Amino acid sequence: MKRLLVSAFTFIFVFGTVTAQDEPAKPISFGAKAGVNFATITGDDLGDVDGKTSFHIGVLAEIPISDVFSIQPELLYSRQGAKESYTESFSGMTFSEDLDIKLDYLLLPVMAKYYVTDGFSIEAGPQIGFLLNAEIDYEFSESGDGMSFNESGTLDIKDAVKSVDFGLNFGLGYKLDNGLNFNVRYNLGLTDGNDDPEFFDSDGAFKNSVIQIGVGYFFN
Repeated sequence: MKRLLVSAFTFIFVFGTVTAQDEPAKPISFGAKAGVNFATITGDDLGDVDGKTSFHIGVLAEIPISDVFSIQPELLYSRQGAKESYTESFSGMTFSEDLDIKLDYLLLPVMAKYYVTDGFSIEAGPQIGFLLNAEIDYEFSESGDGMSFNESGTLDIKDAVKSVDFGLNFGLGYKLDNGLNFNVRYNLGLTDGNDDPEFFDSDGAFKNSVIQIGVGYFFN
């Protein structure tokens, strides 16, 4: 994982340096962005996990290296996680459970942007995330044989989830002359988020997987 991140940073530096030779630099642009997350967690032993829709919001800067290449660091608040539901019946009893796994991160992606044509860019770069909050909202019900039981609540799982999350981003962007811009991005998680094998099960490795669709605006 570390080698992959080092390779990504090296690519950004080398490609940007080569592209920038003998070309005048443009001014740095600052802006803000927000958008929707289509998030889930992946792993071989997770069972039937569904995606969830959430959001991200933050600030960014675009640092031009040449007419066609720039570096874009960002600082984002991102809500991620997944949902899980199951129902099981046996011996005249029915059991059901609904889980909403909420993972909140402060993300620092650094994107290398290459403008294929005027306004349209392809983007890639590493990302580091710091866990702000982790909890599970749960609803459990049991019924049968003339009885019924329901329970719901919130479970704090921050101590069971890794506090730092590494990933790689790949995406596309389009920027208008007035500063309005749009992007779609896929975040491939590289870190096993399981920090407590006794809580998640020894084989309960999981990684974040997020598709982001965002709208932003550069102020200058």
